[in-house]
Amino acid sequence: MGLRVAVVGSGPAGFYAAGQLLSADPPFEVDLFERLPTPWGLVRLGVAPDHPNIKVVSRVFEKIAARPGFRFFGNVEVGRHVAHDELAALYDAVIYAFGAEADRRMGIPGEDLPGSWPATAFVAWYNGHPDYQALDFDLSCERAVVVGNGNVAIDVARMLALTEPELATTDATDRAIEAIVGSGIREILVLGRRGPVQAAFTNPELVELTELAGADLLVDPADLELDPASERACEGDAMAERNLAVLRDVAAEARTRKRRSIRLRFLTSPVAILGHDRVEAVEVARNRLEETPEGRLVAVSSAERETIPCGIVLRSVGYTGTPLPGLPFDEARGVIPNAGGRVLGTDGRPLPGVYCAGWIKRGPTGVIGTNKKDAAETTGLVLADAAAGTLGPRSQRDVTELLASRGARIVDYRGWEAIDEAERARGEPQSRPRVKLCSWDELLETAST
Repeated sequence: MGLRVAVVGSGPAGFYAAGQLLSADPPFEVDLFERLPTPWGLVRLGVAPDHPNIKVVSRVFEKIAARPGFRFFGNVEVGRHVAHDELAALYDAVIYAFGAEADRRMGIPGEDLPGSWPATAFVAWYNGHPDYQALDFDLSCERAVVVGNGNVAIDVARMLALTEPELATTDATDRAIEAIVGSGIREILVLGRRGPVQAAFTNPELVELTELAGADLLVDPADLELDPASERACEGDAMAERNLAVLRDVAAEARTRKRRSIRLRFLTSPVAILGHDRVEAVEVARNRLEETPEGRLVAVSSAERETIPCGIVLRSVGYTGTPLPGLPFDEARGVIPNAGGRVLGTDGRPLPGVYCAGWIKRGPTGVIGTNKKDAAETTGLVLADAAAGTLGPRSQRDVTELLASRGARIVDYRGWEAIDEAERARGEPQSRPRVKLCSWDELLETAST
């Protein structure tokens, strides 16, 4: 009997780990568990709808799923339908790769006012995540504020600025397209706490903002004046140099006045979100950069304050993982404590047969491809431990028996293929890659046909 591994989470890290184990010599058997009825994680529900090329990686995942020894258990939640200790008893090894989907908080007054949203919720809403379709984003205001300087913040700003033709061929939900096209927003203000050299967005994402059909990109030239430490940090940093060149070109150009604008402001942090019953404004502080003894540049708030009227705030200040019952968790870092992918117990020693990969292992850093190398590190440890004979023994019971006894309504890979086929068929007449099924009922009903 071959070794069988449970992988929890069907995003890139989970699929890459599964593929590496299925390709081992001898190959492992892999059961992939996913809380949703659909696989691919943020490739399906996090990548911006107007970035279809990034989603092409799903073809790699489809090939992995077609290999012998692979099983998909969609609509199965670990921690509810099956506990960690039960998985550990049923499998030779368990790899947790369920990502980091919660948002980090800013910790400022007014953060929970109606109209103040985590960007993660907005992204999930326009991407058709079934848990987020009941949310109501009021886009009737004239100014939206996006807090953050990473690619997610840039994605959110760009999505708010897209025109109907730009959205018409995407897999964004119909409701989101209608809301964005019909919104009253004229300015999208993006706030970064540090300077342009320290911005975390990539150059292609920035360049896209200069090419929008219905929005101008605006930058104050004064925001691009660098302090000596930032000048030094920029030298030799190819991404920062390219970003700065684009920003300086933008600041120097006389822009055609379009319907909307995206304004980037640096060295600016919200200190309070203001309003009575809902968001009415943000109070921001002007920052300065100070160099630490370790050479890092940190943003330090000054006494200079400004109140900016707005109707919605989308907070994109980072993701964090959430704990799973029965597993250790590092609350400060938002990850499962581990050594290269081996999960560590409270005594600091590896838990036999328990591993992690992806964002829940290293934190929310890198791009989709980063997870391939990350998963390879983890699966290398699984292979080493298998060779050393430290895995198992496992129960002879199959997990399907346990899940059946718990009343789990499993969506297998054929069920997902039925969903996939239905969505693509809905999109084809509109020249769209797919029109997503967005409710749990629709997804489960289609999966069972």
